[in-house]
Amino acid sequence: MKRLLSLVLASFLLLSIAPDFASANSPTSLISTARNYLGTPYLLGGTTPRAFDCSGYTQYVFNKEGVSLPRTTGQQIAVGSPVSKSNLEVGDLVFFNTSGRGVSHVGIYIGSNNFIHASVSKGVMVSSLNDPYYWKSRYMGARRVTEFEPENTNDTTIDKEQEPVKTETQVAVVSPVKEVIYATRAEVAQELADTLGLDQSTVNLTFKDVDESNPHYHAISAVAEANIFSGFQGNFNPNKELTRGQMAKVLVEAFELQGSTPANFTDVPKDHWAFDYINTLYHNKVTSGYGDGKYGLDDKVTIKHLHSFINSITK
Repeated sequence: MKRLLSLVLASFLLLSIAPDFASANSPTSLISTARNYLGTPYLLGGTTPRAFDCSGYTQYVFNKEGVSLPRTTGQQIAVGSPVSKSNLEVGDLVFFNTSGRGVSHVGIYIGSNNFIHASVSKGVMVSSLNDPYYWKSRYMGARRVTEFEPENTNDTTIDKEQEPVKTETQVAVVSPVKEVIYATRAEVAQELADTLGLDQSTVNLTFKDVDESNPHYHAISAVAEANIFSGFQGNFNPNKELTRGQMAKVLVEAFELQGSTPANFTDVPKDHWAFDYINTLYHNKVTSGYGDGKYGLDDKVTIKHLHSFINSITK
């Protein structure tokens, strides 16, 4: 009896100190890793970058980020904790019934109602949860299998220009412990290609500074083909950041936004080339500025603001 009690006590202690989830690097890192394998062909039983099946792909990507997942879809839906569709976060696993016999497919949620997965027909690709022709009716649920480490929490510097971190509704206090992460042209191209559901399987690139080694290669081709982005002197400049003024033009044209309401931002003169684009964003309630009367015309677009802009349009 004493031995039994000892075993029970030991088990209780182990359970009480064990974390609920493994910890991954960051959602940005996870999705970057996942996108590295866009276009990889599908193979039942595939678990390597030569070819994946759906659960082999999710297992491989999470393993790259230091998170161990079981091998099969049926096993993966049993780990972590359930998440409602309205509370999905980047990095959650999403599950589908594609066979008519229960859970049979899995992917990784990447935001804006999109997920990345190894499809039978096209290999690793991005699809929409709201696809009315297939995925929407087959959605089963989601699981949160990791808690991400805070990004750059040990960095005691802020961005190189010492600019304050601002939200869409207020001017925030400068944080001495969190680095500002700006969105590059390549990252914006990827977000737009995913959100708009552009065809990323056909590549017709002529940019001198973008090749297959770029993880956003297919997305850059897609947005260029759709005339959302253009290059300069034969280059795309994938690592160059965008200003919020430039982002206004890109979003208005990409989503074909209409209408105009004077926003009266104090830092946007009427003769500025981005004036009408910003007023169109304001009209469509995509932005309300910083809350101090300014739009932040020449501020670089952060990853956080990029997601805020797109989510405001697509919600």
